Amino acid sequence: MDLKALKPKLIGSDDERAVSPVIGVILMVAITVILAAVIAAFVLDLGGSVGQEAQAGVSMEVDSSANEVQVEVTSLGNSDHVNLTSSDWSGSSAPSSAEYMKVGDAVTYAYDGGSGDIDETGQMSAVAVINESETETQVGSEEWDFS
Repeated sequence: MDLKALKPKLIGSDDERAVSPVIGVILMVAITVILAAVIAAFVLDLGGSVGQEAQAGVSMEVDSSANEVQVEVTSLGNSDHVNLTSSDWSGSSAPSSAEYMKVGDAVTYAYDGGSGDIDETGQMSAVAVINESETETQVGSEEWDFS
């Protein structure tokens, strides 16, 4: 059996080939570059630079009969602590920046005719904070009017 006669039938002539060698090499290089980019994205964690919102659970209630505002941190979620902010603190009752609230912490601010912790009217906000990325997100807010 003469195999040299079968070779042109198996390989085909130059006109019968489906893809030229140059196009084949270009396709292989393109696939390799795309694959390297995908692997580099996973290895270098390029998708991890997207920031997260700080999340926390806070219970805030206004008790009009007792002229009080109660705040309790029920969960921290992905945040490190919760800060309370208000433009209506009376006197020295405003919490300092070092007073961070954690899970289970509860505070009550009272209005007592001008001598209490808070003014007669106002608004208080709870802000969840992630220290590492310095992300702050408001997670609760309450307004009061004890007049």
